[in-house]
Amino acid sequence: MYVCLCHGVTDRDIRQAVFDGAVTMRDLARELGVATECGRCACSANQVRKQSLLQISEPELVAA
Repeated sequence: MYVCLCHGVTDRDIRQAVFDGAVTMRDLARELGVATECGRCACSANQVRKQSLLQISEPELVAA
């Protein structure tokens, strides 16, 4: 699903960026342009970012 219409960024793009090391919204803005135009996508992009970070950390919790 498209999260940022201004830059054509999808939730998959955001997830991939997080898996590749983008941790903050500033990282996403720099890499994908998220929330740098109208800003309407900021909340949705942040939610996808947080969910992706949780998915990354869950395997570590299970392995411990």
